[in-house]
Amino acid sequence: MPQLLPRARASQESVFARMSRLAAQYGAVNLGQGFPADAPPAFLLDAARRAVGTLDQYSPPAGLPALRDAIGADLGVDGVDVIVTCGATEALNVLALALYGPRDDGSRDEVLMLEPVFDVYLPQARLAGATPVTVPMTLDLAGGWSLDLAALRAAVTPRTRALLLNSPYNPTGTVFSREELTEIVALAREHDLWIISDEVYDELYFGEKPLPMRELAPERTFTVGSAGKRLEATGWRVGWIACPPGQAGQGVAANVAGVRQQGSFCAPTPLQAAVAAALPVARAGGYYEGLRAEYRARQDLLAEGLRGLGATVFLPQGTYFLTAIHPEWRAETLVQRGVAVIPGEAFYAQHPAPEGLLRVAFCKSRDEIAQALERLSVVATTPV
Repeated sequence: MPQLLPRARASQESVFARMSRLAAQYGAVNLGQGFPADAPPAFLLDAARRAVGTLDQYSPPAGLPALRDAIGADLGVDGVDVIVTCGATEALNVLALALYGPRDDGSRDEVLMLEPVFDVYLPQARLAGATPVTVPMTLDLAGGWSLDLAALRAAVTPRTRALLLNSPYNPTGTVFSREELTEIVALAREHDLWIISDEVYDELYFGEKPLPMRELAPERTFTVGSAGKRLEATGWRVGWIACPPGQAGQGVAANVAGVRQQGSFCAPTPLQAAVAAALPVARAGGYYEGLRAEYRARQDLLAEGLRGLGATVFLPQGTYFLTAIHPEWRAETLVQRGVAVIPGEAFYAQHPAPEGLLRVAFCKSRDEIAQALERLSVVATTPV
């Protein structure tokens, strides 16, 4: 019998899918996978109802023009340089296929990324025929997470083709400063690297607004975004890529759209139309401000509860996750005791994970968070 290729045999179930499956199996409160508990906003649902039955056929592979224009207006870029995708995961995969892979001499391009690393970055690079190279973030129990710029610079080789950065950063919640991003841009220009800036949490921050990488390096930055994260509709699978601007209309967006159409061809058309209508409403109506305030309150509830149970908590500057260390808790056992979280080692492949590290989502309801803390208080008296 023929065999699957090694890259397929090496592919495994996502840790997020696995922990959600186990949460359902054990009746656990799911603080693992990052899908919100709340319904999408009414203005988005109303727009979808208007679109279904009217816009139900294929859209252009690059996306509905109305949505490309709406995203461009929101980001401050030209809509012709925007490509709509089936979620940010597809956007990242399209860029992996378009930007790096095997070389003519048999070697492989390298793509730099930080560790802990979001789980799709590594396999997507490998499936594209490239080599992922991770640079570990530093974790100090008192000071939290920090970026080692010297280590990032030292990791660049003649084979490095691109740098993949996530800010706000899943799982650590880090929002990189202007000074850090400026140094990263200088490094990318020195070695002529593409920059993939994963900004799906761009509206979920709790301090200073994250600086878009494209403002510092528009000529080499691909910005990845997500309507699902912004509008609490992760299952709608509407994401985007904002490409470097074209010269006299001859940009890279057309080629990226050509790669994109070989996958799902186009994102769901009525949902694209709904997002196109919703983005300006969300921006003008204070929706994001309210979302951040509510998530901040849930974060505080979760963090205070975890600290009371003996965990060391590292508050995020963005995203809807926090990281924590509890030396006696293990995710695989916690889910059997009624609370699902993501084990820290799931975000590590090339460096050791900090002992006892967990990622915990606070995009759940206050009642769910309170119930999870109540169950964890029982666990705290009987260590796992």
